[in-house]
Amino acid sequence: MRHKRLIACMAAVGVMMAAITGCSSNTTETTAAATTQATEAATTAEATEAETTVAETEAEEATRTIVDHAGNEVTLPAELDRVVISGILPLPSVFVQFRGTAEEIVGMHPSSMAAAENSYLINIYPEILEADTSFVVNGAVNVEELMKLDPDVVFYSATNVEEYELYKKAGIPAVGFSTTIADYDCVETYAAWIDQFGKIYGEQEAADAIIAEGRQVAEEIISVTSEIPEEEKPRVMIIMNYANGVMKVVGSNFFSEYWIESAGGVNVAADLSSSNEVNMEQVYEWDPDMIFITNFSPYLAEDLLNNTIEGYDWSNVKAVKEGKVYKFPLGMYRWFPPASDTPLVLQWLAKTIQPELFADLDMDAEIREFYKTHYHVDLTDEDLEKIYNPTREASGVALK
Repeated sequence: MRHKRLIACMAAVGVMMAAITGCSSNTTETTAAATTQATEAATTAEATEAETTVAETEAEEATRTIVDHAGNEVTLPAELDRVVISGILPLPSVFVQFRGTAEEIVGMHPSSMAAAENSYLINIYPEILEADTSFVVNGAVNVEELMKLDPDVVFYSATNVEEYELYKKAGIPAVGFSTTIADYDCVETYAAWIDQFGKIYGEQEAADAIIAEGRQVAEEIISVTSEIPEEEKPRVMIIMNYANGVMKVVGSNFFSEYWIESAGGVNVAADLSSSNEVNMEQVYEWDPDMIFITNFSPYLAEDLLNNTIEGYDWSNVKAVKEGKVYKFPLGMYRWFPPASDTPLVLQWLAKTIQPELFADLDMDAEIREFYKTHYHVDLTDEDLEKIYNPTREASGVALK
């Protein structure tokens, strides 16, 4: 009996051990499975997080956000292959200076095109002639026509809120460029435009180099002209628009004020603001020593010097009698508002207004060097002659 009970007990122990062993085995398997599932879940989460991070990074790289001169935050595609330039007429010249190509410009203002067609710009960037101008009708943007150009971005005048609203409603990224951002300081306005292009394209170093060069030229010129006594400065008049019986001059609070004062002259129209229509009686009263005509006017210097404009008698004006009437040159754009040739404009005006003080300034050499540096072209004597002597057609205004 005792032996049987021992066997039975041993059997029972064996069953218990088997049960314990089985339970341990099941627990181990369950734990392993749980661990595997947790690891797989963690790996999946990490992968999802990584994919999200990559997607976010790619999205950031696919766009660039800037604040424009109107104070608007603008999100732009990283690649801007189709550009439209509307109301800032000189901007195409600054664009091609910075980008080194006009192929990306698919649309621009008709007045910008008129200047381009009669400037040196088309010699270097003939592709700009393919840009569409039909989206501007009677001076205003037709947004439906503009959208047909499928632009990635529009560059417009920062003060034109109405135009901005058109682009905003149409869902077109629009960057405002300001003409008043530097209180009509032409070099600093040009610098602001270049700086904004640096931000738009993520090329700030290139922008800074161009800006530094312009500022150096201004510093060199103004360091001389700022020392000239007032009585030794000639009295200068700039004719802004002049055609078909209407003549407008530019007074203070405009680019003319900067140009004349920085180049060593006195603006006879300083008491006027911006652009004003004037008659010959006012001109006789001012009797300027020097007259400059912008390329927004179809009239040339010889028209005044030869007194051939019907209804206007220029023969007794001091500047005419002394042969000191000048047409602004036209390089990559009209030499009056800020544009890509801005440093050259200041040098030319300083040499023209104060020839003795700037006798050593060789404008031919300066223009050649500037064009070689910025546009990678070697100008010929014929090229220089065309820059110095623009055509009437460059104004975009027809004489009736």
